[in-house]
Amino acid sequence: MRILLAEDELSLARALVKIFEKNHYSADAVHNGIDALEYLETGNYDVAVLDVMMPGMDGISVLKELRSRGNNIPVLILTAKAEVDDKVYGLDSGANYYLTKPFETPELLASIRAITRTQVSADSRLTYGNLTLDRASYELYTPTGSLRLANKEFQMLEMLMSNPHRLISAERFMEKIWGFDSNAEINVVWVYVSYLRKKLNALQANVSIRASRNAGYSLEITE
Repeated sequence: MRILLAEDELSLARALVKIFEKNHYSADAVHNGIDALEYLETGNYDVAVLDVMMPGMDGISVLKELRSRGNNIPVLILTAKAEVDDKVYGLDSGANYYLTKPFETPELLASIRAITRTQVSADSRLTYGNLTLDRASYELYTPTGSLRLANKEFQMLEMLMSNPHRLISAERFMEKIWGFDSNAEINVVWVYVSYLRKKLNALQANVSIRASRNAGYSLEITE
């Protein structure tokens, strides 16, 4: 799951990105509302965390613009504005949750889970061939056993299992998992494909990740 964080306090933004990544999310951070809106319009994010008081465009304006465009991405407002009227205004503007600073990390993570629960619970397990991926526990199962996937391994396999037989380009993996601002080279996709192939072999999965030259990767049943 990929988070777009819009927070103009740089030290807090860095800390939040580390918290998200430690808890199996991928996150990009921007520091003004204009960039937040531009990033969110790409459709590469599953949830947005918006500060209210930002340069360029405040968080509530970003939220209103998203909703006016029909973008229903779950939005968490994270702000120092703690008055009841501020909370009501944020929620009435289309926020799914309103969390005030200072906050505790467990509450922040619980709020993310709460606003994305419908997405995950709608199909908390993906199955293809003899392979099952549990989105809640990050466990990969076959009849022979199970393995827990690392963050990016999980996100890559989730994309493949959500779109079996469909080619996904290396560029699309980079956009969705590593983000636009990543310094990673595109060959990191191949590295993670290699990790996943080893785990599929270890679990005796009857599916494989097939590479199509200059096109991308797809998940296929091998039997």
